[in-house]
Amino acid sequence: MALKFEVLQTAEGGGRRSVLRLPHGVVETPVFMPVGTAASVKAVEQGVLETLGEEDTGAKIILANTYHLYLRPGHELIARLGGVHKFMSWDRAMLTDSGGFQVFSLSELRKVTPDGVEFRSHLDGSKHFFSPEHSMDVQIALGADIVMAFDECVETPASWERTKDSMGLTHAWARRSHDHFQANAHRVPWHEELNGATQSLFGIVQGGMYTDLRRESAERLVEMDFPGYAIGGLAVGEPREVTREMIARTLEWLPKDKPRYVMGVGYPDEIEEYAKMGVDMMDCVLPTRAGRHGLLFAREADGSIVRMNIKRKEYAEDRGPIDANCRCMVCRRYSRAYLRHLFVAGEPLALTLNSVHNLHFYLATMERVRAELSKTE
Repeated sequence: MALKFEVLQTAEGGGRRSVLRLPHGVVETPVFMPVGTAASVKAVEQGVLETLGEEDTGAKIILANTYHLYLRPGHELIARLGGVHKFMSWDRAMLTDSGGFQVFSLSELRKVTPDGVEFRSHLDGSKHFFSPEHSMDVQIALGADIVMAFDECVETPASWERTKDSMGLTHAWARRSHDHFQANAHRVPWHEELNGATQSLFGIVQGGMYTDLRRESAERLVEMDFPGYAIGGLAVGEPREVTREMIARTLEWLPKDKPRYVMGVGYPDEIEEYAKMGVDMMDCVLPTRAGRHGLLFAREADGSIVRMNIKRKEYAEDRGPIDANCRCMVCRRYSRAYLRHLFVAGEPLALTLNSVHNLHFYLATMERVRAELSKTE
């Protein structure tokens, strides 16, 4: 088994409740995936991540970063240790990105050719080369349940011509990723241990902010028959209404019987909106990054979401929790006053507690959406 996907219910607006079965566990969707860039969700230990203070509300799938793990400690070392699951003691599902976005972000340290991308490490300036085949080899060695085709993410804004050229490169690399993966997927570290199970490769739709290119990209990738599809190249500086439009239009051209993943989004209200549109999977560094900067999320009685800056003096004597209705381990135990004290004092515990709450809030948001979709006739 690699991946099995079953749509259970679909709402009028397009949102659907589904089940995604992977070698390392069952994932109910729509789902938010916490980002563990270097095989670690920042400031949160894996045991805590599994529950976040309440049984069955922890993360069922997380994301790790191919580029960062390739540079340090190295994919071959991780493979020798049994793959990234064993390396970080995480026995639930995992996804790795291809490294394409990280290489894209090294704008002054990279050179793109039809063969792949030559780049210099942000760590020590050493020179490296990523091709679609090499990205597949690295991700196979890491051993996540879902891996991503190597792609190029175009800058924003970019002309139609520049975007089309970049998209063509993404399609050529998708075919090369697909073919190399098919020939080598059996090399995953846990292949025999999990009764011959293998990974699953997703294609990534590009096309920038141009509807016609998004359609062409989706249709070209669907022809390659990937088991799942991601919508990439969004949340890179464009207005939110443009992001929404690109997602809505792209969903029209993707198969309804396969998982659909929007990469790198967003705030809690955004992921809730996209899930109700029909997106099955999302990831973002925001919950932990915001927590490390003192930004916390809470929900009002009317369901609206508020952003709370815990550094503000108004919380210095506030005995209440971050969110009175939140069930996370932080809100059940600690006051706003204490959390403000920790953050202002520079205590490392502040980063952990803030991150735990925000992660729980994101996962609870998806739980809330799934419950609403379950009521759909």
